[in-house]
Amino acid sequence: MAKKLTDKVSWVGKVDWELTRFHGDEYSTHKGSSYNSYLVRDKKTALIDTVWQPFDKEFVARLKQDVDLKSIDYIVMNHNEIDHSGSLPELMREIPDTPIYCTANGQKIIQGHYHRPEWNFVTVKTGDTLDLGDSKLIFVEAPMLHWPDTMFTYLTGENILFSNDAFGQHYATESLYDDTVDQAELFTEALKYYANILTPFSKFVTRKIHEVLDLKLPLNLVCPSHGVIWRSHYAQIIEQYLKWADDYQENQVTLVYDTMWNSTRKMAEAIAAGIRDADPSIAVKLMNSAKEDKNDIISEVFRSRAILVGSPTINNGYLFSIGGMMEMIKGLKFKNKRAAAFGSYGWSGEVVKQLTEELNKAGFQIVNEGHRALWIPDEAELATCREYGKQFAESL
Repeated sequence: MAKKLTDKVSWVGKVDWELTRFHGDEYSTHKGSSYNSYLVRDKKTALIDTVWQPFDKEFVARLKQDVDLKSIDYIVMNHNEIDHSGSLPELMREIPDTPIYCTANGQKIIQGHYHRPEWNFVTVKTGDTLDLGDSKLIFVEAPMLHWPDTMFTYLTGENILFSNDAFGQHYATESLYDDTVDQAELFTEALKYYANILTPFSKFVTRKIHEVLDLKLPLNLVCPSHGVIWRSHYAQIIEQYLKWADDYQENQVTLVYDTMWNSTRKMAEAIAAGIRDADPSIAVKLMNSAKEDKNDIISEVFRSRAILVGSPTINNGYLFSIGGMMEMIKGLKFKNKRAAAFGSYGWSGEVVKQLTEELNKAGFQIVNEGHRALWIPDEAELATCREYGKQFAESL
């Protein structure tokens, strides 16, 4: 069902309460998500973005209930990942000649996905406009936020920024707006979204936000493609993005570890106790990578000023879950964070050196050569681990 945002603009998207995984199995969505599509009706009518492919027939059927499809003059695609463009083929069966406005990269990506050369593409760049009558759409390219094709669209008169993935969250709500939901949940999901998706592109985030702010456009709503519409806290989420993009850290140390027979776990707990001994103001979090959600771990790494990564040595290397976490961490290109490694071993013990090398490759400043313990740590070894944690904290 369409939901009216202003006299001219309606939300025509899909709330997906059942979604638990996204980007294949790469992203956990504990709070579901939404695929936000917007219908702008002036003298001309524009549809901004569609919804994910599994809901294409539902999307088109519901859209028909709200508007004569043949009255849609323009389709604007801000970004063409399948969760946004997936309903295009179903929609274009109904209105095959409707022009699709997107960036040049957007056209390439749509063609790469759907292989429909006959579709009527109109490519746009920053500063181009589309006259709807009393209002205009102004296009602003935003490459790598978070794909090369991404753009923002601003609606004059209504003062709405359609920001696609920027300022989004995987967060299902029927009430749509930021001021109608639990604020702690909302900003937790917004941080998780930024940490897991936008972190590698932080320099582009900073540049693009300042570019848009410099335009001094009046703003009433920020309408992303996932999660809530920002009407009361849009200034706060923009400010938060600038903070998150600025090599973000809190006064936190996170220990990410896996363990076979609990030796590495015991080391982690003793190291954590040592950190608290040295500085009780530091928030210390322990996360078992084989048991905790990987995206929640990434959120805590994002918050942290430093991390410690631990694993026992197995087959001359580290455990599978730690390998997966290190690949994610490297890909996200965190900045301004320190790190060290630890782990238990039986007869070879090279994992600490290997993890230290991986952390260095991932861009972390290495605090020290790490710490390893032979077999199951006894009280003396646990005391050594605790002292190691204390020294680690004092070096930050």
